[in-house]
Order: sequence, then structure tokens, then C-alpha cells
Amino acid sequence: MKTKEIRDLIDFISQTGLNEVNIETEELKLSVKREADHPHSYIEAAPVQMAAPAPAAAPAAQSAAPAETKPAEAASDTSKYLEIKSPMIGTFYRSPNPDSPAFVAVGDKVEVGSTVCIVEAMKLFNEIESEVAGTIVKVMVENSSPVEYDQVLFLVDPS
Repeated sequence: MKTKEIRDLIDFISQTGLNEVNIETEELKLSVKREADHPHSYIEAAPVQMAAPAPAAAPAAQSAAPAETKPAEAASDTSKYLEIKSPMIGTFYRSPNPDSPAFVAVGDKVEVGSTVCIVEAMKLFNEIESEVAGTIVKVMVENSSPVEYDQVLFLVDPS
């Protein structure tokens, strides 16, 4: 099953309000369940991971005024870029294995259908293909980091 098909299935489930879908073919057995409490577990897990950097946040609060202007400038700069987003929740990997080079790096040109990364979900490694053509200008996620559905992974300059 391709990433696009999985994404379409997720969209279908969310639009219809179904809580469970089971699909079985000769090659694949897929069971998708949606639980009301499931998204909250991700939200609760995020502060736990960010608890360690909290002491470092105190010095950052002292220089809050300059930091606030930079995101505003960055937002206007990134508006001209296209986004490659994660089609699923999982773990982001820039390369097929730790010893291999990254699929793409800043400055690389990508075409529609080019593999740009892998997202691991439930022990399945899903190659994520670019849906846009252009030049990679920024990698938005660190390698081996958890990603959410529809999270921006890369910024692409279409020109």
C-alpha cells in the first residue's frame, strides 16, 4: 500500500467519523482504529520531552524581545516556499539507515515523486515522496524526531 493510499484512508476515516476500519487482501492486512483519548497521549508526551530543556528557557526569557522579531521576519520569508508535510504520525528519518547519506539536503533539487525522507509508523518504514518540485531550502525536523500528521518537514523553493 502506498503512502498516498494510506493518507487517503486516514482522510476518509476522519471525514466519515468511523472509529475502526479493517482491510485484508492477499498481500496486506490493515487495521486502523481511532480512539478519542489517543491524541491526548501525544499532547501529554510532548511536555515530558521538553521538560529537560526548561532550565535553559530562563536565560532565553531575558532576551525575549529580540527573539520575537526573528520569527516574524522568518514567517514572511517562508511564505514564498512550498511545504512538504508528513502524511502520518511517526518518527522522521533523513536517510534509509544510519550509515547512508540523507535522501535530500539543503540546496538539493527535488522533483515530484522524489523520495525525501522516511517516516516510521508502527514498525513500518514509509518512504515520503515530494509532491512539489524545487530546491530544498530548509529541513524543519531533526533526524529521529517524532512528527505529527501534516507537520512541515521541508521548505522548498519552487523557482
